[in-house]
Amino acid sequence: MVAGRRLWLVGALLLGLGGCASGVAPDVQRLPERVELNAVPFFRGEAYQGGTMALATMLSQQSVSVTPGLLEKPLKLPGAEEGLERNMQVLAREYGMVVYPLDPELSALLAQVAAGYPVMVRFSEGRVWSTPRYAVLVGYNRTKQTVLLRSGMSPRTPMKFSAFASAWKDAGSWAVLIQAPTQLPAQVDRQRWLKAASDLAQAGQEQAAAQATKTLAGH
Repeated sequence: MVAGRRLWLVGALLLGLGGCASGVAPDVQRLPERVELNAVPFFRGEAYQGGTMALATMLSQQSVSVTPGLLEKPLKLPGAEEGLERNMQVLAREYGMVVYPLDPELSALLAQVAAGYPVMVRFSEGRVWSTPRYAVLVGYNRTKQTVLLRSGMSPRTPMKFSAFASAWKDAGSWAVLIQAPTQLPAQVDRQRWLKAASDLAQAGQEQAAAQATKTLAGH
């Protein structure tokens, strides 16, 4: 009886461990256990869905001297809140940056963070009639199954994987990198990068677009 109970306990423990492991996608399990990009700038603020704060963070990360307040006029704020997603990408290209969209999977976002690249995301706060907000994903903990966001008034907003994935999906699963033309994303999709370079050229940044194409060719 004792031996049988021991076997039952061992089996239950293994099943529990398997359940914990199965809660994380295989692509995530292959990433480093914990990453936090401490050097990513932070701008405190709730205005304009957090969009100006998030974009200023991404541009500052690329050594652009900018603040959220300086972005309001070129983003046509206040008044153009509905076009914020598009206008932020247009403005990033005007600064000569490549706007690279990511796959709608949590593992795709975490892979970029693991490579050292913050990710700009949009997520729903879950409140009734809540307007989706923009934030910057700067870290994760695979064991605790949490992400870290530069969001609103906090430089380190933690969210469980499941809660973030749900809130991100509710807001359209939108996530982008804002990269210098010399800086390829992790596991770069060649066609997606070339499309992003083409968009950069159409924004009048032909030299930056050519550099982006050259960087990919040398990869």
